[in-house]
Amino acid sequence: MAKTGMNVGLDIGTTSVKVVVSEYVENQMNIIGVGNAKSEGINRGIIVDIEKTVQAIQRAVRQAEEKAGIQIRSVSVGVPANLLEVENCQGMIAVNNDSKEITDEDVRNVASAALVRSVPPERQIVTILPQEFTVDGFEGIKDPRGMIGVRLEMFGLVFTGPKTIIHNIRKCVEKAGLTINEMVITPLALTETILSDGEKDFGTIVIDIGGGQTTTAVMHDKQLKFTHVNQEGGEYVTKDISTVLNTSFNNAEALKINYGDAYPERTSASEEFPVDVIGKSEPVKVDERYLAEIIEARMEQIFGKSKEVLDEIDALSLPGGVVLTGGAASLPGVVDLAQEIFETNVKLYVPNHMGLRNPVFTNVISIVDYSANLNEVYQLAKSAVTGEKVVPQARQEAAVSQEIHYEDTSVEEEEYHDEPEQSAGESVKDRVKDFFSNIFD
Repeated sequence: MAKTGMNVGLDIGTTSVKVVVSEYVENQMNIIGVGNAKSEGINRGIIVDIEKTVQAIQRAVRQAEEKAGIQIRSVSVGVPANLLEVENCQGMIAVNNDSKEITDEDVRNVASAALVRSVPPERQIVTILPQEFTVDGFEGIKDPRGMIGVRLEMFGLVFTGPKTIIHNIRKCVEKAGLTINEMVITPLALTETILSDGEKDFGTIVIDIGGGQTTTAVMHDKQLKFTHVNQEGGEYVTKDISTVLNTSFNNAEALKINYGDAYPERTSASEEFPVDVIGKSEPVKVDERYLAEIIEARMEQIFGKSKEVLDEIDALSLPGGVVLTGGAASLPGVVDLAQEIFETNVKLYVPNHMGLRNPVFTNVISIVDYSANLNEVYQLAKSAVTGEKVVPQARQEAAVSQEIHYEDTSVEEEEYHDEPEQSAGESVKDRVKDFFSNIFD
């Protein structure tokens, strides 16, 4: 399906909530609005206070609306990989209509058959991803609709996650006055969007270092094979600086951004800068090397935990190497340190959209791009999970409203009438006037 219309992506992160409004023109994504608000009510990537999170979402949405000049009605929202499980699924049905032509209903039914599984009460199916269909033994079919057959099979992946996380995200978005178009699993969108075809096929590791957690994802054979979440991120680096140097969290964050480096070999012990220390009237001089050693210690720990889980599945032997992204990955020296720890090729992914050339925005751009690229077959399979009858084209049209207005819908309709209809409306008014004047004469 060609990517058309407008799409809105929402990324609820530990340190900030980001909203991106994108418009597709001839399959080219143009970002027309961005909102970025400081997070509240979120800890380690998990919503812990619904009201505060709702307010943060509303602030970010308001910013994006002002910049894009539209009213946002619905969004595609990212779901973190916490306790995410990926399983293969398979379903088979007999095509039961007289013509034996496969319809939308058959695709929905075969997806329902693939979902017949026992899911623990604390977990929920997030989505189903069709990989391929088989019609009467003929394999490798991506869209079986319109084909003739008596037996239809589907092979796919089913993603399950904790009910609590999914419910809280849904609740926050709805309380913010928005509807959800798509719940997108963030590492899936990330690996699909930022990797090339070759990297997806041969195997590549993506490590997303956010504020509150680090997500490690492995893409191989064009499938998301593995995810792992480590509850440490950029905020922990800031806390370490704050604790060791005895300074406030905000000061530590400023030091990290202005003077920080994750690779001490690149820094100098003679370069010093002042630090406001709690309990001292005068700032204390600290050298670059010392600050870099504090940062390095935490980043080594984060990468070490990722390396442990990757070694277990022998993922570091994949030819694609490691791709780093996320806000904390933009710190100087992080790539060098990662290369030393993982002993493989490491590169940093930075989005190339104007005004958003920062790894902080990688997730939200991936969410909006991935959701815009979903085809009708996916929508039909997903409707087997949700139980709704989906009309894919209508989804994007409803995402935004071109004008911010609060009038009655009947007034809205009048705006779209062309000239002849307006003059007709005027003549009706005249006739009504004449009618009333005749009564009172």
